[in-house]
Amino acid sequence: MVSIGAIIYESAHRLFHPEPLPGKTIAIVAGIGIVVNFSTAILFLKGKEKDINVKSAYMHLMADALVSAAMVIGGIIISFTNWFWLDPVLGIGVAVVILVGTWRLMQDSLRLSLDGVPRDINLEEVKEAALKVKGVKGVHHVHVWAMSTTENAMTAHFILENGVTPEKEKEIKHELRHQMEHMHINHLTAETERENVGCAEKDC
Repeated sequence: MVSIGAIIYESAHRLFHPEPLPGKTIAIVAGIGIVVNFSTAILFLKGKEKDINVKSAYMHLMADALVSAAMVIGGIIISFTNWFWLDPVLGIGVAVVILVGTWRLMQDSLRLSLDGVPRDINLEEVKEAALKVKGVKGVHHVHVWAMSTTENAMTAHFILENGVTPEKEKEIKHELRHQMEHMHINHLTAETERENVGCAEKDC
């Protein structure tokens, strides 16, 4: 975001005060930048949807490649036409494209830092999956958050049938953990109570 602000500020200044630029040199240097940034970004392509850090690095490199591509086009045109105003126009255009592309990344980063529910987890679906486990009559006080960029955690109170024995409770907890793993929840802390306890009440 800071880099985008700097690009827009400098571009706006040059838009009103164009400066002579060596178009050919810009195109050559930017062309090298495309090769370096794009080839490096490819190394992060496979893991970018699994880890927000990898995704951030990938998008940063692709943004740099995009900037370089714009500079190649601008440098070639400037070298033939001396349209020096084209450089700041391209700068503003590139800044807008980067802003749109990284907005969701910023949202995901903020959600992670504030312990928000991960984007790919639906709490209602989590509750439905828990209620499908035999012996579970209800679930409340559900909290899901990301422990890292690749692992999620959950705490919840599960209401069990009155006749559930301690051994059966162990089996239910095992099944609950199994179901949660299918929903990308790697660590489950399960508090259990029986139907007649009424822990959903205010004075639980």
